[in-house]
Formats: sequence, C-alpha cells, structure tokens
Amino acid sequence: MLWILFLLILGFALVIKGADFLVKGASSLARRFNVSELIIGLTIVSLGTSVPELVVNVIASIDGHNNVVLGAIIGSNNFNLFIILSISALIFPLTIQRSTILKEIPYSLIAALAVLLLANDVMLFNSHSNILGRADGFVLMGFFALFMIYIFHNLRFDYPENNIPADCYSIPKTMLLLALGMTGLIIGGKLAVNNAVALAQIMGISERIIGLTIVAAGTSLPELATSAVAAYRKKPDIAVGNVVGSSIFNIFFVLAISVIISPAAYPITFNVDLTLLILGTILLLLFTYTGKKARIDRWEAILLLGIFIGYTVFLLK
Repeated sequence: MLWILFLLILGFALVIKGADFLVKGASSLARRFNVSELIIGLTIVSLGTSVPELVVNVIASIDGHNNVVLGAIIGSNNFNLFIILSISALIFPLTIQRSTILKEIPYSLIAALAVLLLANDVMLFNSHSNILGRADGFVLMGFFALFMIYIFHNLRFDYPENNIPADCYSIPKTMLLLALGMTGLIIGGKLAVNNAVALAQIMGISERIIGLTIVAAGTSLPELATSAVAAYRKKPDIAVGNVVGSSIFNIFFVLAISVIISPAAYPITFNVDLTLLILGTILLLLFTYTGKKARIDRWEAILLLGIFIGYTVFLLK
C-alpha cells in the first residue's frame, strides 16, 4: 500500500517536472526561431499546464481505463473551478475582464454541456448504452479548432504590454530539456495511472472516484501553482485565464483525443459530477454580476470551496 502511494506520488512528480522541462524547452525553441512571446504564452505555456492531464488520460485510454479518463477530466475541471479559483481569490480578489465573462466562461460552459449531451445516448437518443465514441471525439475537436481560431484572431488586435519571459538556451540544452520532458511525462503518466488503478482495487474504491479525486487533483497541480502565484502577484487575468482556458482545453482537446483513441463507456453516475461543473460555471458567471466590479470576492471563494468540500464528502460516503 505505501509502495503504491510512493509510486503514485512519484508519477505525479515526474509528470509535473516533465511538463516544466517541456515548456522550457519548447519556449526556448520558439524564441530561437523568433516566434513572439505572446504566441508562446497563449499556446506553449498554457498548453504546458494541461500536459499532465493529456499524458495521463492518453495512457489511461490506451490501457482501457475509461473511468479514470472521464473521472480525471471532469474531476480536473471541477478542481480548477472550485479549488484553484477559490484559493486564488482568497489570496487576492480576482477581477474578471468583460471578454472573459462574455466569451471564455460561456465557452467553458458549452464544453461541459457538450459532454452531457453527447454522452447520454440512452436518455436522449434511445440507444442501448451511453458511449463517448470517436465521432463524439471529432465533434469535441471541432469545438477546440473554433476556440483556437478565436484565440489567433484575437492576437491581431490584442498585444499586452507585459510579455511572458522565456529563456533562450543553446540547441543541445533545448533538445535535452525536450527529451527529459517527454521522458518524464511518459514514465510519470504510466506510473500515475497504473498505481491509481491499483490503489482503487486495494481500497475497494471505483476507478471513477479515484479519477475524480486523486488523479484529478494530481494532474491539476500545475494550474494550481500558476494561478496561485498569479493571484499573489496581483495578475488576475492570468489566474482566471489559466483556469478557464485549461478547462476548455481539457474537454475539447484532451477528452477528444482520449475517446478518439479508445471510445469510452459513460456510466450515468458521471452526470452528477458534470451537473456540478455546469452549475458551478453558471455560479461563476453570476458572481461577476454581484457588487460594483466584475470579480470573485473572498466570500464567494469561500462559498465555492464549501460546495466542493460537501461534494467530496458526498463522493467518499
């Protein structure tokens, strides 16, 4: 039992450090080829915080642990919304830009609703079983393509004054960072999935619960670190954008890739977790209209945190 826990933690550590190396190497490579720092920030760096979810879920899909895949994605998004935003707002109240309220947050709501609609085949389409198949994966990927078009369209009109710094290393060091990053991600992802499943079997807990809790929290650590530091430095746009962007990426790209690799049976119990995500996103939108400023205040953060604690207790009962 202790050995499995050690290997699980080691797996998460390798995934997170691997993601860090990969982002540094990719950023250095982009700088060397004169790609703008804005592009680096909106693509490579933001992608880097979601790489753990991508690697862990692709490995879980290949190994056939579909409940881990679904649990990790939905659980990670709930963790992003209820824990990471709460902690960030407790550190410093988060002012939210009008474009985020009108576009990005609603798009994350569409992501959760899309999964709910595509997965409930029995209820909505009188099918024999609930399955997220390859066709559903390509639908989700289409939404992701639209989101990327939206981001790159905005680049033509939005050039922030504070660029995201990125070191430019020598070619050998850049290649070494990329190689170490990929190695850490692959080995760490395999360790995380295998030992999370083993832990679930030993404790008699379903893969769904393990995915929604341990795997979701472990793969969300990069987002937590990024948003908490951003809030501490009074950079609310980064804190909020990281969480919302990661949630969109998780469903429209990571989940899409996962079910394209291996179609996933969808247990109806996941509707509870998706409903929480949908209601939480709506609540986030409502928070932006309370008070004089569009922001998440500390009392609202405490409310989000309390909801998630209650949900976690319900899961583990």
